Amino acid sequence: MLKINGISAGYQTGEILHDISFSASKGEFIALLGPNGAGKSTLLKTIIGFLPPSSGSVSVDGKNVNRWSRRELASRMAFIPQDTFHQFEFTVEELVLMGRYPYLNFLQRYSKDDINVVTEVMTKFQLNELRDRYINELSGGERQRVFLARAIAQDTDILLLDETFSHLDINHQIEMMQLLHIIHKETGKLIILVSHNINLTANFCDRIILMKSGSIVADGTPVDIITEARIKEAYDMDFLINTNPLSNRPNLIYPGI
Repeated sequence: MLKINGISAGYQTGEILHDISFSASKGEFIALLGPNGAGKSTLLKTIIGFLPPSSGSVSVDGKNVNRWSRRELASRMAFIPQDTFHQFEFTVEELVLMGRYPYLNFLQRYSKDDINVVTEVMTKFQLNELRDRYINELSGGERQRVFLARAIAQDTDILLLDETFSHLDINHQIEMMQLLHIIHKETGKLIILVSHNINLTANFCDRIILMKSGSIVADGTPVDIITEARIKEAYDMDFLINTNPLSNRPNLIYPGI
């Protein structure tokens, strides 16, 4: 479904990604982990076509992302950025409806099917009571639920999230990860999530790609990746690892004073 083949990419200040390669299939729930500056967000921007690679390629369903139109690509990949503050005042219902943009008919009007999808998604995400509220009036947790609902209304096989929950309180982070887990199990979407919360992603994700300095240093299951040696390699700090008794997944123990 998604194939990244030897991509390097960066900005005017210099190259960030160095010869990144991996494949991902429908049904995987993947976390991109690594320290600040590892290239995680740059990798997502390259995958969705916002940032063209200086070498290598990204393909979706066997076709280079640069050969898809923006509308075609939007029917295959949904992206939720770090910052969900909206410059313009839209209501919750208007924003969720924007997820149906790739399917607008030739008259540029939303169909009955579009309205039905949005109604179903808003009910699922408990947004009906907020439908007429403006997005920037909402709390951070409510706003993230709206943007996740819009991405689900977009009805794509691939969902990409760039540190989307990092500024939320831990209770809202857990709520969002639980929602993603349910979506993943119900729909079989390929989900790729950039995060700094190692323990949370280890508990929910099936695969972890660990990055440092623009390269992949490890790729595997949480048990494979969340080890003292791997975390030391990526973060240059010693941690103890134990097993969460509720999830049977590895979790970090932070150093003492």
